Amino acid sequence: MNKLPIADFTYHLPDDRIANYPLAQRDQSKLLHYQRGRISHRTFAELPDLLPAGSILFFNDTKVIPARILFHKETGAGIELFLLNPLSPSLLQLAMQTTDATIWKCAIGNLKRWNDGLVLKKKSGEGELVAELMSREEQLVRFSWTPSTTSFAEIIRESGAIPLPPYIKREAEVADRDRYQTVYSHYEGAVAAPTAGLHFTNEVLDKVKQKGIVTDFVTLHVSAGTFQPVKTDDALQHTMHSEQIIISRQNIENLLSTKKVIAVGTTSMRTLESLYWFGVKLLLDPNTSFVIQQDEPYKKYSSYPTAEESLTAVVHHMKEHGVDQVTGHTSIFILPGYTFRICKGLITNFHQPGSTLMLLVAAFVGEDWKRIYSEALENQYRFLSYGDSSLLMP
Repeated sequence: MNKLPIADFTYHLPDDRIANYPLAQRDQSKLLHYQRGRISHRTFAELPDLLPAGSILFFNDTKVIPARILFHKETGAGIELFLLNPLSPSLLQLAMQTTDATIWKCAIGNLKRWNDGLVLKKKSGEGELVAELMSREEQLVRFSWTPSTTSFAEIIRESGAIPLPPYIKREAEVADRDRYQTVYSHYEGAVAAPTAGLHFTNEVLDKVKQKGIVTDFVTLHVSAGTFQPVKTDDALQHTMHSEQIIISRQNIENLLSTKKVIAVGTTSMRTLESLYWFGVKLLLDPNTSFVIQQDEPYKKYSSYPTAEESLTAVVHHMKEHGVDQVTGHTSIFILPGYTFRICKGLITNFHQPGSTLMLLVAAFVGEDWKRIYSEALENQYRFLSYGDSSLLMP
C-alpha cells in the first residue's frame, strides 16, 4: 500500500448528531446490527439475543481517572494540568497506587503563566496537592501531597475532574463521574472511557451470561491520543499514540477455547490483535519485549503463524517467566487491508470522520462502513462517546 487518502474515510457529521449527554438508561441506546452485509435496527437491551452461541465477549476494564486538575496562582490565574502518562513510576497501576511523589507528562493549559520555580498548591479533601514543573519543554510535572498515607488515585479523586472528550462542548458535571465510566470499570488509568462499554448494564451482562456467552476482561488504559486527529492527507503518514495494555494467562486460555471472539470496543480489539503480534515476535525472538509498533502488522514475514500458535507462544513465555500476566505497550495501527487474526465481531459506537477509529471500522467491515454510517444518520442515531452503538459481524 503506497497511499491511503484520509479523505476517503470522512463523512458529514452535523453538530446536532453529536451526543452531548448520555441517555437516562444505558441500555436504551439504539443498536445497529450489521451481519454479513445485512443491517437491522434494535435497542442495546436486545444485544444478548443477537450474540452467536459459543462466542466470548472481551471487555476493557480500565477506569477513567479525574485527569483534569485546575490550580490557581495567588493572582487568580488558572493553570490546568491534564494528566497524560506517568514517568515515575511508569506503570499506570503503580503510579495510581503510590503514596510517594509521582512524575507525569501533562498537557498544561496556560503554561506561560507558570513561572519557573513557582510551586502550585491545591486543597484536596483533608490534605493538599502540590505540583512542581520539572521540564517546561517536555511538560513534566512532579506531584507530591499530604497526608502521605493517601494514594495518588485518592488525592486526584478529590482534586480532579473527569476529562470529557473535546467534541463535547460543555464542562464535566457530577453525573459524568458515573456515566462516563463503564459499570465494570476496575483499574484506574484511562483519560478517556472505552465508550462501547457505556451501554452495558448489570442486567444486560446477566442476560449475556444466561445465554452461555463467556465474558472476559483485558486492560488498555485509553490515552488522550485516541482523540488525536489524522492531520496528514495520507493516513499512512499519521503517527499513532502508544497505550499500556495488560493481558492475563486466563485471557489467553479463553481465546484458545473459541474462535468466536467479539471485542467490546476498539480498545479491546486493539489489545487482542496486539497480543497476536506479540506472539509472532516471541516465535522469532524469545527475548523480545511486549512493544507493538504501529507498523508491526505490515512487516514482511516469511510466514504468519495461526492465532493458536501465536497465543501458545505467549503462554509459553509466561510459564517460562513464572507470571500470570504481562504488561506491554501498543501503537498498533489497524488500517483497511489489515488481516484480523483474533476478532470476529465488534461492538462499537459511531466515530469521528477521518479518525483512526474510523479507519479501524473500515478495516473490519470494508466499504460497507459507508452504508452503515449512512443508515445510522438516516435513522437518527446519536454519534460519538455518549452516542448509540453497533454490533458489527462481517
